[in-house]
Amino acid sequence: MNSNTFRAPVRRTAAAATVAALAAGPVLLAAPAAQATDGERREGRATAAVLRTGLDVSLLGETVKVPVRTSLNEVEAPESEDETALSVKVRGAEGGEPVDILTADVATATATVDERRAEGYVNLAKARVHVPGLPSLAIIEVEKVTSKAVCETGKKPVAESNVLGHVRALGKKITLTAGGRTELDVPAVGRITLDLSRTGTTSRTAAATALELDVEVNPLNLGVAKVKGTVTLAEATCETPDGPAPTEKPTEKPTEKPTAEPTREPTGRPSEEPSPQPTESKDDGGPKTNGGGSVPTQNLAETGGSSATPYIAGGALALVLAGGGALALTRFRARARG
Repeated sequence: MNSNTFRAPVRRTAAAATVAALAAGPVLLAAPAAQATDGERREGRATAAVLRTGLDVSLLGETVKVPVRTSLNEVEAPESEDETALSVKVRGAEGGEPVDILTADVATATATVDERRAEGYVNLAKARVHVPGLPSLAIIEVEKVTSKAVCETGKKPVAESNVLGHVRALGKKITLTAGGRTELDVPAVGRITLDLSRTGTTSRTAAATALELDVEVNPLNLGVAKVKGTVTLAEATCETPDGPAPTEKPTEKPTEKPTAEPTREPTGRPSEEPSPQPTESKDDGGPKTNGGGSVPTQNLAETGGSSATPYIAGGALALVLAGGGALALTRFRARARG
């Protein structure tokens, strides 16, 4: 009997546990991933660079190849913050003579990061870019360019790039198309393709480039066979930080004891007898009580009484008295006889 009594509840318990496990399965599987994501908070990141080159220089009939990989004022936060150098030189790409790849009146790159915001910013003014083989002719001249990338917690990343004033390429003034591509071909010198104001954003990142040049220069009788590659001006990027970590403990502890203790005993005991009801009431014309009050005549339950009730009660009383007198007379006579 004990087996039959407890077997059914055990089965129901096991079934309930199985259903609960199946229902909780996706949650249990997802929990480790959520914990792993929450456990590693990502810091913000920002970069900025005034100039970056990726050029391949071939000398003397391509028998000597010199890669030119350089940058100016390239910064990254949190490691570094800002640079303001105005020129950059490379050696070994033009007969052992140094080449000024870029010169400028203003060249500032700044990268800043804190708990909520990451920003990269570049400002470049009166800048000239040269490549080996063309010492006197700038492949690009700009009056002013700026780029900014801002990533802030809780907001959409922003990328901005501006090219202000005139732009010259290989000595010729050109008109740039916003967000488009411009090509310039100079016979016996070379060809340049310019991308203006390239920007892009994702849910967490932003990037902005003022100018990107695709360069292919092959000047005649200058001792340089070929220069090919890319030149990037005013580049800024950022990545959104996760924000400050949540506070693990409350800044204020709750009060352990109440400020005032409750009274252990009531201040007054309830009255043993109910307080008398007020006897005064509005006289509504009904019958009077002994205390002088009036009995309301409305909403009384009917008892079946009528105008003959007093007479019937009087007759009944007379009969009772008569019966009592007769009983007393009969007892008196019996004692007299005995």
